[in-house]
Amino acid sequence: MATIDDMDIAAGSAESGEADSLLLWILVWSELAAFGALLIAFMVMTVVDIERAALLRSHLHPGLAALNTVLLVMSGWQAALAVRRGDGAVRGPLLLAALFGLLFATVKLVEYGVEIRSGIAAAGGLSELYFLITGFHLLHVVFGAGVLLLVAWRPSRANVVMIATLWHAIDLVWLVMFPIVYLT
Repeated sequence: MATIDDMDIAAGSAESGEADSLLLWILVWSELAAFGALLIAFMVMTVVDIERAALLRSHLHPGLAALNTVLLVMSGWQAALAVRRGDGAVRGPLLLAALFGLLFATVKLVEYGVEIRSGIAAAGGLSELYFLITGFHLLHVVFGAGVLLLVAWRPSRANVVMIATLWHAIDLVWLVMFPIVYLT
């Protein structure tokens, strides 16, 4: 039979879960707002300095960015599978999600090397903003992949849902960033 102390613990646990969820969504929305501001600045700069925007885009590699889009979508799919599986076999999908994220990072670093060697710096402040936006996203991917690995090592339902939510926010940022930076 449940005692009053047991009910107090259960109520405290529910309140803690609600607070954790609130903090998670504050983090997600603050990340989306930060990337939104950076992408708006990028779009404004491409309109203000059309010549440098064209120069920047001549050094970008939409094919590599498209490959990275596929990698992140595959990674997000694996994170979603981990959530769907519940407490069952989540390690495999979490490990695959992290692997796809790390492959994304590898492709992005190769892309950076090619762009730097091709003289992307000639685009001035716009190239700096490009590296700021994509580099900030790359750091999120690497950090997120690390957290995916940690959660795969010691999975709990709450942690799987948390990292999958954050991972999907990272995916969403890329899915908005890709056409703005590479295709317009």
